[in-house]
Amino acid sequence: MSDVLTRREGPVLHLTLNRPEVRNAMSAQMVIELRDALAQATGDGDVRVVVLRGAGGHFSAGADLKDMATRPRDPESIASANARFGELCVTFADAPLTTVAVLEGTVMGGGFGLACAADVAIASESAVFRLPETSIGVVPAQIAAFLVERLGYSEAKRLAVSGGRLDAKTALAIRLVHEVHAAAELDAALARVINECLQCAPGAVAATKALMAKARFATPASLVQEASLVFARAALGPEGTEGASAFVQKRKPRWA
Repeated sequence: MSDVLTRREGPVLHLTLNRPEVRNAMSAQMVIELRDALAQATGDGDVRVVVLRGAGGHFSAGADLKDMATRPRDPESIASANARFGELCVTFADAPLTTVAVLEGTVMGGGFGLACAADVAIASESAVFRLPETSIGVVPAQIAAFLVERLGYSEAKRLAVSGGRLDAKTALAIRLVHEVHAAAELDAALARVINECLQCAPGAVAATKALMAKARFATPASLVQEASLVFARAALGPEGTEGASAFVQKRKPRWA
């Protein structure tokens, strides 16, 4: 049985963390399977939205400590395994596709980090968020940058040093998630979000994500020239031409 289930619905790839017996705690194998699935989706050319969720009513309890205990206990091996998870988070965040996390039940540790790395995060009222690393003597190492990016330095630091625990309502208030819904309404909300994302041109989405990633660490003035070239290429490209035609003709654009 695969640790990650995959399902295609046209341009949408659904990835489901599939270790419900341990609340989808992330094993080394799960990390590998997720990275492979994301790489394949990025290279496919037909996938435009990736949806990540967990089986059995939970998103993820973070790293599988039992799985970690079976691995060599030397610094190089531990650091290598930790880096592989960090590379997964970066791949998820930087994918030129729209990424959506559907958060239910336990959202802990590395699962918390993946939620922060998603472009869109929608949660069930059942979701409970925790950063337990410092309370068990370790560090939220690979997810720290994503916590700061999503929550800001002060809030991320507060949660990290206190073993933070949040319910879905609080997660929405601090903008950890973008929407919260009753469990019975979650799938309908996901369908709406996917439909909204598919209205956007795929090339424009990829270019926008890349430009915004640079904007995090740059002043507006330093990006003026680069942003102007990005805009010109988009406006004169096939998507910009189709978008303008659709607007004039009062119809929905047809993205290639």
